[in-house]
Amino acid sequence: MLQKQNISDKFKTKSIQLMKTFRLLIVALLLASSASAQRHMRDGRNGEYSPTVYLISVHEVDTVYNCGGCGSRQAAALNRLAMDNATQDYIETHRPGFQQSEKPQFVFASKNNRFSFSLGGFVSLRAGYDFDGIVDNIDFVPYDIPVPGNYNSKQKLMMDASTSRLFMKAITNTRALGRVVIYMDADFRGGAEGSYTPRLRSAYVSFKGLTLGRDVTTFCDLQAAPTTIDFQGPNAYNFNFATMIRYEVSFARRHMTFGVAAEMPNVSATYGENFKPMHQRVPDFPMYLQYAWGDDRSSHIRASGVIRNPYMHKVSKNSTTSLLGWGVQFSGTIKCCDWFRLFMNGVYGEGITPYIQDLTGSGLDFTPNPEDPSLVRMMPMWGWQAAGQINITPRLFVSGGYSTVRVQRSHGYYTDDQYKQGQYIFGNIFYSLTPRCKVAGEYLYGSRKDMNSMKNHANRVNVMVQYSF
Repeated sequence: MLQKQNISDKFKTKSIQLMKTFRLLIVALLLASSASAQRHMRDGRNGEYSPTVYLISVHEVDTVYNCGGCGSRQAAALNRLAMDNATQDYIETHRPGFQQSEKPQFVFASKNNRFSFSLGGFVSLRAGYDFDGIVDNIDFVPYDIPVPGNYNSKQKLMMDASTSRLFMKAITNTRALGRVVIYMDADFRGGAEGSYTPRLRSAYVSFKGLTLGRDVTTFCDLQAAPTTIDFQGPNAYNFNFATMIRYEVSFARRHMTFGVAAEMPNVSATYGENFKPMHQRVPDFPMYLQYAWGDDRSSHIRASGVIRNPYMHKVSKNSTTSLLGWGVQFSGTIKCCDWFRLFMNGVYGEGITPYIQDLTGSGLDFTPNPEDPSLVRMMPMWGWQAAGQINITPRLFVSGGYSTVRVQRSHGYYTDDQYKQGQYIFGNIFYSLTPRCKVAGEYLYGSRKDMNSMKNHANRVNVMVQYSF
């Protein structure tokens, strides 16, 4: 009898658990159907941004939807307002420019628009072929052209999807901090070539002009570079990431913008036998002042500067010493007319390899003085690029440009095979099959010259298919 009672109790317990599970499933289905019912799409006209907005509400107020036609119209108007406000948030916080994500297709927002969330990205396949000389890099980096060439540096086939990207963006509208933006994105360039190791590109929070986290260096003018299939872009450009604390402010009716930051330094130097690397103690301090014009502020010029103070250990005296590095830049983009846009930047400085991307990681921030190896000297360097884009139709454009980088001698040069100059020439065509799918073709020519006047060159043809979501 006791055994039957135990069996009965177990059966009741299981029945209760099943009922609870069933009720949870019903609630989940109701929530799913409710969320589906709150999907809204804006009518995009003349290329207007029109994402699908999902309005999320955990506590639905039935009386709003069941009080007759007036209530339904009121609810529809409120939903439309919430949807428009959420869309406007993403329009106003979107940052265009080199390698920047497009606006998201799907936005999830609360009905009071205090919080919204989006996920997006793209899948990109690049294929390329090097001929009459190669670049020993999956990207077209003139610094990596072998000098001299050999039997294995004549031709090369490449296929790559590691630049495919995922991003997350959240926007919170608060009373204390105003609009707060949280952004993260990642690609698959974190390991060795072909490993497809995930890499965190950006991860920051921004509010009231402050940006805290990891982002593109403040020295970089994101809209000063042309669009290229080549992931690296012009060799005189400076698209690199840094961990930072940045402040930016616009004034004079948004014609003027000022920005300044403290960024984690990245020192790449040649130490020789008399010096050793050590932990850095002072951040880099980049800053800029920008003037923009046009109805949508689509043209601008910018003056930028950076100050660095890299530290090293001097072996002979068992002491710490440091050098002063600095750089200046003029950059901008100008919309000359509806069908033509100009891009440009020019940079000069000493010991600024993180701010000239052909020299990033080259060990040329400073080198031993060839006249006295017990001393080191900052290397002077400069570069410039200019490019133009012709918009043939709203879906089709062609562009081309030239870029060069040079490292100057300082008391001679450290080694014969030290990099002296690199050139980068490109021409491409992009076509949008749909607003989210684009195809492109590109030709690139590059050259490298060393301090001993030895040089080599490379040619590359690229094609690309990319779909954004």
